[in-house]
Amino acid sequence: MTEKLSEWMLRAFSGLRMARYVHAAHGNTVVAGRLYWWNVEASAALYGSLHCLELALRNALHHQLSLAYGRADWWAKAPLNPNGQRLVAKARSKCVRRGLVPTADDIVAELSFGFWASLVSGGSGYDRLFWVPVLHKAFPHYSGRRDTLYDGLWSLVLLRNRIMHHEPIHHRDLNADHAKIYRVLGYLDPRLAKEAQAMDRFPAVRANKGFVLAGLEPPRF
Repeated sequence: MTEKLSEWMLRAFSGLRMARYVHAAHGNTVVAGRLYWWNVEASAALYGSLHCLELALRNALHHQLSLAYGRADWWAKAPLNPNGQRLVAKARSKCVRRGLVPTADDIVAELSFGFWASLVSGGSGYDRLFWVPVLHKAFPHYSGRRDTLYDGLWSLVLLRNRIMHHEPIHHRDLNADHAKIYRVLGYLDPRLAKEAQAMDRFPAVRANKGFVLAGLEPPRF
């Protein structure tokens, strides 16, 4: 299925990986190669807005929990579930392995997007423990249901992870994903959403997909 792809591409990216693009291109190996590069281009174009979302979410939740528990290392008092405790311990261990005596800021920086999004879940009573008394304040421009917000956040965690692990995203409804990023950013801070959107090149990349696959425009990243 992948025998007509360039030998260097198969060697660099693996036949198994490229086979997925050949399948998506209905066996056309020329289009498959272009689709691979467009997938890299689209992933790169989404990185900036996801960067803004992950950092803004992390800092907003951390700020509210620090206020609520009266300390920067709020996880020492907060009723995290076993998985949350494990992730905090893992973040601390990473800091120690780098030779740090970890501060709260060090640990916050090591905690993943998935960890922060999980705090908005209903798991282990998080809706009553965190959302109702504290974390709804991190989203001053949101008035909907917690579970709806969590579902949106978790889908963006999965998108972010696919991008960071160099997986295909071309098959997703990327226009919907992109709109969701800015919706959640707007819940956190509309000024940030507006500033980020002004620099965002993803709409142009998405509009150019057909031209790239047809060989009329080169992909760029």
